[in-house]
Amino acid sequence: MVSNAERLSVLIAEGRPEFRTATAFVEATLRRAILSGVLEGGTALRQDELAERFGVSRMPVRDALKLLEAQALVTVLPNRGAVVTELNAADAADIMGLRRVLEPAALELSIPHLTAADLARAAEAIADMDAETDPGRMGELNRRFHMSLYARAGRPRLLALIEARFAESDPVLRFHLAALGGAEMGQDAHRAILAAAARGEVEAACTLLSAHIGDAAVRLVTFLDERGPRPSGDEAHPA
Repeated sequence: MVSNAERLSVLIAEGRPEFRTATAFVEATLRRAILSGVLEGGTALRQDELAERFGVSRMPVRDALKLLEAQALVTVLPNRGAVVTELNAADAADIMGLRRVLEPAALELSIPHLTAADLARAAEAIADMDAETDPGRMGELNRRFHMSLYARAGRPRLLALIEARFAESDPVLRFHLAALGGAEMGQDAHRAILAAAARGEVEAACTLLSAHIGDAAVRLVTFLDERGPRPSGDEAHPA
């Protein structure tokens, strides 16, 4: 059976001619390895070992890891350094389930009190998402869109709970966007929710929001479940 270390070596050999800079080469190859499951969640990414394997200095490895951290593909842990982000389909389903309960409740309370400025902020977030390609930035814009529509709920603890769920789901969302791109943002649903809210159609807006979060949950969980196969018995690190 081909080990994950051997599979990573193949990716490195295949990718080397494609890139002009060492940083781009390392970032793209590690990204592909993480998204395909060659590098599993929790795998340590040691700069010196990666530099040797890639045949580059430590600087492009360090820069590549920073780029991957911004995409939520890599997590920097105290006393452990950089590791491949661990994502769990069951946890993602739990978080999205909570969002599907909390957010329509906030939207229902907020719509009657939304101002033109609130609606304009939500519309601006949609427009910015259309033009954005960075997964981290897209995740922030998605949060801004939703929270703009919940802003007048008058329930600070409810909004704090929703903010916490966004923080928990952000790494999964960025990971998902890094793999599949901005089409996964559900912009048509965002526009429909905003339009219903602007018309004061509370029930319709809440129904659309619930469906939107439910659809996103299905896509996220399916994505995590269907990530590349992981042969058993492979090394815990890429070197």
